[in-house]
Amino acid sequence: MLGVHDLALFIVSGLLLNITPGQDVAYIVSRSAAHGLRDGSVAALGIGAGCFVHVFAAALGLSAILATSATAFLVVKLAGAAYLVWIGAGMLLGRGNGRSAAGGQARGSARLARASARKVFTQGFLTNALNPKVALFFLAFLPQFVDAGAGSRPLAFLLLGVIFTVNGTLVNLLWAWSAARLSTMLGGGGRFGVWIKRAVGALFVGFGVRLALAD
Repeated sequence: MLGVHDLALFIVSGLLLNITPGQDVAYIVSRSAAHGLRDGSVAALGIGAGCFVHVFAAALGLSAILATSATAFLVVKLAGAAYLVWIGAGMLLGRGNGRSAAGGQARGSARLARASARKVFTQGFLTNALNPKVALFFLAFLPQFVDAGAGSRPLAFLLLGVIFTVNGTLVNLLWAWSAARLSTMLGGGGRFGVWIKRAVGALFVGFGVRLALAD
């Protein structure tokens, strides 16, 4: 079908990879635990959008540039590492969990709520899109399920990438719901949300340093 083989195996393998915690899951969980399901869901959608960047890059052959050009890989790697450290530092140094005791002020206007959602979405998007290892993963993983004699290999890449990303987004939304649910059971954010946010902030700083030092 469209130059793809072993689709069922691809879906199962993708789901197993998607349920494995990483920096994307950490970001989603921290948002849900500290700010509720809405923020976690928006973060999951942002990460899914970032994943599509890698899907199109793999389909167009751009990911191959990262695999073969040391300079291109270094530039993207350092940009991604700097962004992860910046996000992590913000989580570590931020005050509170975003739920002010003053109800009206905490809710804010609809415009402010939309701006906040855009910020969460953008952070999720950049967290994934600026990770060159994700690009190399797609370049290594997707071709295993594309027929060598496929008439349109880019179309096969796009099909597999969309399936992987949609399934991954569904899994991430489940992570968001689970974290929000656990946070509610433990008191609706509060100190639990703050500590989760700070722990993930430290984790992101570590992710950034590790990415900067990666070959």
